[in-house]
Amino acid sequence: MKSSLLKKIFACILFLSATYNSYCQNVTLSNNAHISVLTCGTGNESYSLFGHTAIRVSDTDNNLDVVYNYGAFDFDTPNFVMQFIKGDLNYFIANNRFVDFINQYNYEKRDVYEQELNIPLSLKQKLFNNLSQSLLSDERLYQYKFIDNNCTSKVVDVINKTLNAKVIVKKTDTDQTYRSILFPYFDNHFYEKLGTSIVFGTKVDQMGTKIFLPYELQKSLKLIQYQNQPLSKENKTILNFEEETPASWWNNSYTYLLLLGFVIFINKKSIDYIYLTIIALLGFLFLFLGFYSSHQELAYNYNMLLFNPILFIALYFWSTKNSRWTYKFAVFNILLMIVYFFVIITKVHLLIVLPILITNLVILTRLAIKHKKRIPIII
Repeated sequence: MKSSLLKKIFACILFLSATYNSYCQNVTLSNNAHISVLTCGTGNESYSLFGHTAIRVSDTDNNLDVVYNYGAFDFDTPNFVMQFIKGDLNYFIANNRFVDFINQYNYEKRDVYEQELNIPLSLKQKLFNNLSQSLLSDERLYQYKFIDNNCTSKVVDVINKTLNAKVIVKKTDTDQTYRSILFPYFDNHFYEKLGTSIVFGTKVDQMGTKIFLPYELQKSLKLIQYQNQPLSKENKTILNFEEETPASWWNNSYTYLLLLGFVIFINKKSIDYIYLTIIALLGFLFLFLGFYSSHQELAYNYNMLLFNPILFIALYFWSTKNSRWTYKFAVFNILLMIVYFFVIITKVHLLIVLPILITNLVILTRLAIKHKKRIPIII
């Protein structure tokens, strides 16, 4: 039922976009035309945690008020999930009426801010033409990348292309890593924060020199000059809602600590075995993603020291009651835990993964102690 509804909505978006775009193709903007960047606030759903960026083109003389959106995709794509994971899923640009756009964000109770671009009419026309033409060319499709190619970076690219220069560059938070920049966006979404902390590799530990989030673009636009004047006018609030803090009985640090505490203090072989199996399976998942996916954020994931597939070897020897090799692989994994601690000691996600690190160390230590060969004492 839900899938059918999504397909119908998607078909409507395509139809309306195609209809509206056919009208937009031959429009010559008037002196009353305005082009602005829309920054949409964050939501409580996983897809909306980072906000959204779009471009608005309005011209009362031409009865035109349209929003261009990067980031649409087809739910009906064959092998949708695997293509998304691999990074081969085609995203595309779509346009719709501003009134429909704003009604959707009003319904979702998400803020919307507008920054009008302070550029001459000739460049407004050029930008409008670039947006309209991209809907009918190969530029319409692109492969989404979390940092390098998303709804915000595409807006930056099309504006810079219009201005024939790299005018829009990041002006704030360039001394922070991408991981540090992302971390506050997961406040009150604990398991999303934990999941991204462990699935992302070294790329997100690089300095965040690229604009990749909507609010980063909003902040930078305020500071950018073009032809000796501000590139954008004062920020205008279109929609603003009182922030609501989501409450969840399970999506919080308490259930996380309670579960790990249970594993530690119950001290049962079956529980320890299941726990280490889950940890090892996650390690295999990260290994698979690192090789299979073209998302660079998933490559070179040092969190595999914590979620280590080698644990399966220790589990095998444990299940076959081979004490000697169980002990050796338990000790080996303890050493990897120590190495991991020194790798992440300066990282922003240290505290969130520390309980897992401690749990691993406790279980592996008691596994090693149980299987250590005892030296007979001769009296």
